[in-house]
Amino acid sequence: MTSVHQALAPAPGVTAPGAGAARQVWHRLRRRPAALAAAAVLALLVLVALAAPLLAHLAGQDPNAYHDDLVDSARGGVPTGSFGGISADHWLGVEPGTGRDLFTRLVYGARVSLLVAAGATVVNVTVGVLAGLAAALGNRFLDSAISWATDVMIALPTLVLGIALTAVVPPDFPRPLLLVILIGLLGWGGTARIVRAQTLSLRELDFVAAARLSGNGPLRVARRELLPSLAAPVITYAAILLPVNIVAEASLSFLGVGVKPPTPSWGQMLSTAQTWFLADPAYVLLPAGLLFVTVLAFTVLGDAVRTALDPREAGRLRVGTKKGGAK
Repeated sequence: MTSVHQALAPAPGVTAPGAGAARQVWHRLRRRPAALAAAAVLALLVLVALAAPLLAHLAGQDPNAYHDDLVDSARGGVPTGSFGGISADHWLGVEPGTGRDLFTRLVYGARVSLLVAAGATVVNVTVGVLAGLAAALGNRFLDSAISWATDVMIALPTLVLGIALTAVVPPDFPRPLLLVILIGLLGWGGTARIVRAQTLSLRELDFVAAARLSGNGPLRVARRELLPSLAAPVITYAAILLPVNIVAEASLSFLGVGVKPPTPSWGQMLSTAQTWFLADPAYVLLPAGLLFVTVLAFTVLGDAVRTALDPREAGRLRVGTKKGGAK
């Protein structure tokens, strides 16, 4: 019995699942100021997205209400006033051509962009984990078939295929849901490849062999032994996928095949803002800046989570840096 417990013990340096492991990860993250700053930025963005109706009510504005009196029709629809029409009623100015309140459209756009990215990431991870486990634990034919499908999904031009698929979907289908499905189902290949490789390594370890010898079936071994050990690489890759999916949603909306008006989206706002750059730079810089800050925060936090879950990676990076400096 003692040997079984020893076999089931986690390897040194690798964070095991559980409450204690969560405390270790949090302790490591606390020592990285950049990670804390990124987490604070993302928490603020999520809070703004969730509180979008409340913020719109406090501002006293409707994101879809037109204000023709706030734009100069003689100049093609440029907002009247300074800095894009900033005033006590319109905190960040108004949208050129329509006069819609820019602040409320930005906060509602955060809701759409983050929701689509999070939903697509959940689909990416779910399909990728299931496919990777099936390939690693199945027979040779199943492994070959799933590996071939994974290679095809990775090689496909996701953006081009997404444009083609969105063009044939009925226009009354909810666009945010469509983007979640498309981005999620077109981007699971990387997760599947990582899970398959990790599972092939893990199934040869002692604690998995001990679970098999105890009479556990493949599903039980996968659920109780493999999935907890796969948590670190999957969470790390999910943190990388989130900013990628945000950019994918913004790109599709920028190209006019994503979220349709009047539903606001940062990518959609950038698409319409390109003709107003010289007349109203704020209309371009605000959604572009928010998109940049969001992607940067997710990237920094994802790198910090990767290092916190596997502290040996940080040691390898430090050693490599010292060697490089010595040269």
